[in-house]
This record gives sequence, C-alpha cells and structure tokens, in this order.
Amino acid sequence: MNRKKHILIVEDEVKLARVLEDYLHSAGFNAHWLANGLDVQPWFKEHPVDLVLLDLMLPGASGLEVTKALRRFSTVPIIMITARVEEIDRLLGLELGADDYICKPFSPREVVARVKAVLRRTQGGKPDEEPLPATLALDAHSFRVTASGRQVTLTAVEFQLLHVLYQQPSRIFSRVQLIDKIYHDHRIVSDRTIDSHIKKLRKKLTDLLPELELIHSVYGAGYRYAPQTRALEEALS
Repeated sequence: MNRKKHILIVEDEVKLARVLEDYLHSAGFNAHWLANGLDVQPWFKEHPVDLVLLDLMLPGASGLEVTKALRRFSTVPIIMITARVEEIDRLLGLELGADDYICKPFSPREVVARVKAVLRRTQGGKPDEEPLPATLALDAHSFRVTASGRQVTLTAVEFQLLHVLYQQPSRIFSRVQLIDKIYHDHRIVSDRTIDSHIKKLRKKLTDLLPELELIHSVYGAGYRYAPQTRALEEALS
C-alpha cells in the first residue's frame, strides 16, 4: 500500500492555512502547517516532505529565502503562493528553484489540482492516477495540430506558443518568458500582443477539442497548459 504524500504548508494567514489543510486531507494527502519561515528547515529535516506550499511573504524568513535554503540540500517540489505579482519576484523564484506559482486569490480546489499536477510531473504518475488527457500531435512543418481525428492549422506564433506550453504541462510561463522564447530577434513586444495570440490560439483549440480547456490564465503570473474538462474548469473558477 502506497503511503500518503506529505505536503508542508508554510503560510502565516491562519484561516487560509486551515482551509488548505482541510482540502488536502480530503484529497488524500497528509498536510502539516508552519507559519514562520525560520521554522521550515528544522521541521523539514526531521520529517518526510513530498511537496512544499510556500507563501512568499512570511515572518522570520521570506519564501524566496526559504526556497534558496531548501535548494542547498533538497530537490523537493515547491509551489509558491503569492499576492505579489511583480515580474522580478516570479522570475527570481524560478531561478532559485520554485516549480510553480499560485497567485492569490485562488480556489483551494485549484491548489489541490496543481499539487497533484506538480507531483505527477516531478515524481512520475502512478498507474492508478488519472493521466493528463488530450494528447496532441504537433507538426512543426505545417503548423498543424491534430487530436481525436480532428485537425487545426495555426499561425507560426500560435504554434510556437502552444509548443512551449505543451512541452511542460502545468508549468506557468510569464508573458516575458513567452516573449523571450518566441521572439529571438529581441524585437519589442507588449504583453497585450501575447494575450491576443493566446486568445486566438484558445479559440482554435476549442474548435479542435470543444470538451476541454487546454490553456489557462493564471492571474498576475501568465499562462499554463493543463487539460481540464470545461465542467472542472468552471468548478475551479
């Protein structure tokens, strides 16, 4: 019998931490809560941890400081929780080793879904876990995408955006990161341009797979590829 996964919640908002604990327990996880960043390393070294939900703004030591300290000796997946949407915080967090971001306000059910997705990506899915649906066939020569016997043709930029997101399911890409990966000639491109391309890409993907929502906006952070049924997407919104 497989042991339950252990999730460490580091959050100084008591009500929010308790809600996350309850939802994680209901989803079959063990969860423990700490409120001070300075308490993380001592507790971490004495207990098994499969994933850390880590608030950015903490007493004692910030989420970025905690991430940097943990990465000196551990590769445990870290999902940062933040109400700060400045680009520098997100990029610095990724450079230090955070695996994903969730921006406040959020649905606790979304947090559980993201925890499962990061664990699946970093530790490998178990046979009894539901795999991500919607396997797409991407043809870089024709910019065509095929799924379930249907086909849609994208523009060059739309295809590159989809390719970047599709290669790393559930990872959040900021608009700046997408611009850097798509436009190699260092042209000046606004966030609004990326938003416009994503909007058109989503419409085409909806024509391809109307039952699924494939690309999701993450408030204040960017976009991620994570196939969900539209009913689940509505429940999490």
